[in-house]
Amino acid sequence: MSRFRAAGLVVAGRTNTPEFASQVTTEPKAWGPTHNPWNLACSPGGSSGGAAAAVASGMVPVAHATDGSGSIRIPAACCGVIGLKPSQGRISAGPFGDESGPGAALCISRTVRDTAAMLDAVCGPGVGDTVIAPPPSRPYMRELNGDAGPLRIGVIDRYPAGDPVHPECADAVREAGRLLEALGHRIEADYPAALSDPGIGKQIGLVASSYLGLALDQLAESLSREVTADDVEPATWARAKRGRQATAVDHARALIACSGFRRAVHQWWADGYDLLLTPTTGEPPAPLGALASDPTVPVAGSLSAKYTAFTRAFNITGQPAISLPLTWNSDGLPVGVQLVAAYGREDLLINVAAQVEQARPWASRKPR
Repeated sequence: MSRFRAAGLVVAGRTNTPEFASQVTTEPKAWGPTHNPWNLACSPGGSSGGAAAAVASGMVPVAHATDGSGSIRIPAACCGVIGLKPSQGRISAGPFGDESGPGAALCISRTVRDTAAMLDAVCGPGVGDTVIAPPPSRPYMRELNGDAGPLRIGVIDRYPAGDPVHPECADAVREAGRLLEALGHRIEADYPAALSDPGIGKQIGLVASSYLGLALDQLAESLSREVTADDVEPATWARAKRGRQATAVDHARALIACSGFRRAVHQWWADGYDLLLTPTTGEPPAPLGALASDPTVPVAGSLSAKYTAFTRAFNITGQPAISLPLTWNSDGLPVGVQLVAAYGREDLLINVAAQVEQARPWASRKPR
């Protein structure tokens, strides 16, 4: 925030998020739901749903957002705006955060130009950072007019395990692939095989639950009293309980599994691919209430997983990924597509995103 202010931004307000930024919809019981500007009966996604709705509705041109499992990219896709999750260590998490974790912060915006400008404004290490991404060779704003092609781009239009995504999400990816091909890039039906690992989800979930358990402990410290189930939403309490019940060995085992997963995914890029094209979410924007997580309703969890299936892996691998609003469905709702680059290659994402934006502009498209 200090770097945003130094760049001349004016803070207009604080946007809504789910409790502890832990859900894929922005419907906290404390503050009430944020509505999707394209259809007020639909969710804006989460956890940065308030930020995405503020940008999509025209309240502000850019909004701060964070991403620990897709929380920038999911609401960007649901609200028809741009969301870039930067590389691990690209932006300092100081003075209180830890760059070695899955979380990253930047913004949601309407144009690639604004995203590039914000990244230029806030990138770089801070004092005592544990992970520092390699510095860019030039300002990101200069990538807007660059020529990165032709690139080798893998594409997946189904869930990594093989199940089909919603037809509108699959169509959005195929349409984006045709556009990239028309721009001179080489499109291949390929993706990192490690994304299909059936066991990694449980390990990622354990790490996330551990962080949520810690968050409740920090809340107790700030309140100077014990936090009980009555203080938080049922889903928060249930997930934090799972994290607290895990042993230190369980946590260490999960971290080792995530490290192996990270190396296996990175190898795909090391073997010669430049970008991966995926759906941002496996489903279009959901009705309000459908994603409000309740631990007693199993379908809520399985539906939520369809919104993180293509995002959370790249929080674990630390790679940069961007959601672009290239498609709107027959109901007038946006459907996002995601581009993922090798670690440290935000320059490539901005370059290609600018090409796509110039070929098929979206900034003038606004909800009624």
